[in-house]
Amino acid sequence: MIGSQPFNLNRHQRTRIISNSTSFNAISNGSRSYYLVMQEMEMRQALTKKVMAALLGVLGLLALVASTHSGSTIAGEQSSGQDTEDLRAGKNFIQTKVYSAEEDEQILKLFDGLRVADVSDGMDRAGLANIGLMSPEIHAAWKDTIHFTHRFIGITVTVRYVPTNKPLAQLKDVEAFDRWVGNWYTNLSSEPFTPLIRKGTALVIDDAPNSDVGSIGSNNIMGWKLRGCVGVVTNATARDTDEIAIEKVPLYFRKVGRGIRPGRNEIESVNRPIVCGGVLVMPGDVIVADGDGVIVVPRAHAKEVAEYAQATIEKDKAGRRGLYEKMGLPLDDSVK
Repeated sequence: MIGSQPFNLNRHQRTRIISNSTSFNAISNGSRSYYLVMQEMEMRQALTKKVMAALLGVLGLLALVASTHSGSTIAGEQSSGQDTEDLRAGKNFIQTKVYSAEEDEQILKLFDGLRVADVSDGMDRAGLANIGLMSPEIHAAWKDTIHFTHRFIGITVTVRYVPTNKPLAQLKDVEAFDRWVGNWYTNLSSEPFTPLIRKGTALVIDDAPNSDVGSIGSNNIMGWKLRGCVGVVTNATARDTDEIAIEKVPLYFRKVGRGIRPGRNEIESVNRPIVCGGVLVMPGDVIVADGDGVIVVPRAHAKEVAEYAQATIEKDKAGRRGLYEKMGLPLDDSVK
């Protein structure tokens, strides 16, 4: 029976069966290989599409960044170019703060009666040790040791003169020379700060220190006093010093100067930051001057400095009054 007995195949029949089986396996394996290849190709195509999409996104982003950077660069270059031109024309970086006459008056009341020494102690207390103390070379042109009228306390108006580089006039005719002098005073070395002077003003001048020039004299200093100026400080020179002493206008300077301004200096600025006696002076700062020299109090610290300085001078006066009484000395203005 077929179900229980083996087939009786001859050699040729077995060969055909084996051959047919081998061919079927080969065809089957080939189909599987083809399918796998096609599947791999499809996966590669899909991956390639994703990569291309990502690259296009990156390129778009780079283009946007480049465009933005280019625009910023152009704007920056334009801005930089404008800034450069502004700088080339000259530019001030420290702004001048403006105070009212009422504000100045309130500050001056806080400093009433104070000396340089007291204010220096107040500056120490405010953390401003050795700041604001002008060089001892800046000293009183004259002194009143009875009533101390050479002392003053004021609010700064600043002025800056610079040495000229223009030649002196070579004029033999007197009238021509006088016209040259008048023109210089009017156009090159005038006093445009005069309208700024008001009650309580301290005029502080940064002048040409190595020029033998008397920018300050007995005439103009009287005119400044008439407008309300309480004292003048310069890092340079003044002339007519005998007359100024008689006029009793407080003046603090480095040394005597004899020449006139024409041919020696020119006005550079008014109410801008200056350096006088080695320290920064800003418009609106407080100036205290006496026999010990000159000190500049930054406006922002004025109240704190004044309060401590007032406590200092009261203790000093009380202590010295006691000593005066023990020694039988009459009380003077320094202890009253």
